[in-house]
Amino acid sequence: MSQTNDTTINNNKRPAHTTTTTTTTYLPAAMKKAKSEAVASSLDRNKNGIPFCFDDPPSPTNIEDDPTNPNYDVVAHSSGGGGVTSNLSRKKATPPHPAKKLVIKLLKAKPTLPTNFEDNTWASLKSAISAIFLKQPDPCDLEKLYQANFCDQMLMIRGIALYLDRTYVKQTPNVCSLWDMGLQLFRKHLSLAAEVEHKTVFGLLKMIESERLGEAVDRALLNHLLKMFTALGIYSDSFEKPFLDRTSEFYAAEGVKYMQQSDVSDYLKHVEGFMMLMDANRIDDLQRMYSLFFRVNALEILRQAISSYIRKTGQGIVMDEEKDKDMVSSLLEFKGSLDTIWEESFAKNEAFCNTIKDAFEHLINLRQNRPAELIAKFLDEKLRAGNKGTSEEELEGTLDKILVLFRFIQGKDVFEAFYKKDLAKRLLLGKSASIDAEKSIISKLKTECGSQFTNKLEGMFKDIELSKEINESFKQSSQARIKLPSGIELSVHVLTTGYWPTYPPMDIRLPHELNVYQDIFKEFYLSKYSGRRLMWQNSLGHCVLKAEYPKGKKELAVSLFQVGLAWTVVLMLFNDAQKLSFQDIKDSTGIEDKELRRTLQSLACGKVNAIQMKETVEENTSTTERVFQDRQYQVDAAIVRIMKTRKVLSHTLLITELFQQLKFPIKPADLKKRIESLIDREYLERDKSNPQIYNYLA
Repeated sequence: MSQTNDTTINNNKRPAHTTTTTTTTYLPAAMKKAKSEAVASSLDRNKNGIPFCFDDPPSPTNIEDDPTNPNYDVVAHSSGGGGVTSNLSRKKATPPHPAKKLVIKLLKAKPTLPTNFEDNTWASLKSAISAIFLKQPDPCDLEKLYQANFCDQMLMIRGIALYLDRTYVKQTPNVCSLWDMGLQLFRKHLSLAAEVEHKTVFGLLKMIESERLGEAVDRALLNHLLKMFTALGIYSDSFEKPFLDRTSEFYAAEGVKYMQQSDVSDYLKHVEGFMMLMDANRIDDLQRMYSLFFRVNALEILRQAISSYIRKTGQGIVMDEEKDKDMVSSLLEFKGSLDTIWEESFAKNEAFCNTIKDAFEHLINLRQNRPAELIAKFLDEKLRAGNKGTSEEELEGTLDKILVLFRFIQGKDVFEAFYKKDLAKRLLLGKSASIDAEKSIISKLKTECGSQFTNKLEGMFKDIELSKEINESFKQSSQARIKLPSGIELSVHVLTTGYWPTYPPMDIRLPHELNVYQDIFKEFYLSKYSGRRLMWQNSLGHCVLKAEYPKGKKELAVSLFQVGLAWTVVLMLFNDAQKLSFQDIKDSTGIEDKELRRTLQSLACGKVNAIQMKETVEENTSTTERVFQDRQYQVDAAIVRIMKTRKVLSHTLLITELFQQLKFPIKPADLKKRIESLIDREYLERDKSNPQIYNYLA
């Protein structure tokens, strides 16, 4: 009897004038039986071989379910609510009885079967099984088939015999379930009929080849047959090997065909499918490829292909000197597409992530110093005031992406030198788009590389903030109120020498007004900060000149380093003269010949951009040379530090330790030169018995 809650009565909400009657349930000791209508309905619903089962089959009506049958020992009690279906009838209302349990006990005695039960049953089963598998009508009554544990095809049989499988089979050792027994029999007879198996495999391979050639095939049939081979446990032995052999033959033949019918260009396009998928960001197709390689344990091949693709494509970006101005933006776009593919196509596989990192580190360091320099300049472009159209959120996101590229750079000291040079200009010229963004990127660099890396950068900000306070104090001082010349304003940046880039001195004679202003400020500053020394870096100055022309007044913003100051000095000479010769200007300003000619050319011809470009090239060369010099100092210090600790060390071990300590790429030959230099300066000596061993000289 199926226990459902469709007619369950809630004790708290029982209708008036109802009563609960006792329903007796009979359960057979060996199996449960169903009405013929239920069986017929089930068979009809399962013509396609869908397995089914009843948790509790419908109540039996067969004579074998007679409660007087000695095979049963039934104790039935009434139930006052849900759990057992109750019959309702309109009778005199009676108080509800308390809930009682239904207890069913099986007799310990072995059931008695009818005479010839086994022979008759197996005869019926044999006839019915043959009819079912041959899809022929069977004269056997469906109810009797159900009583003998049988149904349409093996899945039906398994569903109907579920009770038998759950009880007798599980409790009896070395007895297979009907499903496993059916598979064993099928596998046995298939192995005996080698021709049938051969034809099946041949047909499968033919279908696969047809689909590869673009023909439509019955994929459902293909799928069912392959599942059959898998279920029978013969996929590897019977199908996989001939399938792989045929696949190899197919693509070998296809390669020969394309070589004969196509030129080299078309052939390469045909075989480079993976490259095309990557270039086009074909997320779904790449995901399918990953799944396929995963299923056949071939992810290593795909991982190597990814590495090769990144290195080849990235090399084209990094090594193209004509497109240096676009290198960083191209690398950011390339990295973004790889991250998307890794997340959506490659299931965030950690091994693939590491492959992407290793390949990116390789390609970005193909040109040792240039990528580091260009990343610093890209940051400068984003942080300058010219990018005010960018929101704070967008700028912050861009900084995070640039920092990812920065992590791959081996020569981080090159980045630091160029970044510091550009930061100095932004701060001194007031060209920063956002001080918050400036401090944000320094905070990120500090987290990435440590406080030692950003110590000087943070010091630059402190100098700027302190200079503002000093200027405000100076303007309110008695020196400023009494002594300053009229018609001129001056703002001074007081910089700590060790924090800022080094700049070449520029010999130039300032106008009298500027000299007076500098002297008054110096007097104020030294009176407030005794014991300090001021050195004026006039080459860092920038000016705004108010000029009167025949057509009106103009303001000239002269903000270029070096050139800007020279412009200012030269133009101010014309406050007292209408016409000056080259020699007059040279004598008055003290500007050396080459620099003065360049200044006058820019003033007369307006070639400001050309001057600025030349200035940038010279600055870049100077910055690179300073980095190289700093590296030599670091190498020397590292050698001395190691040898001071070890006292005696072989050449090989010293080189090994230097590679571990130095944070920039360097060749062994360059290290050897620095060792030789230290030997010449008597920091080290070669061991007299073995020239490959060095001794530290205290």
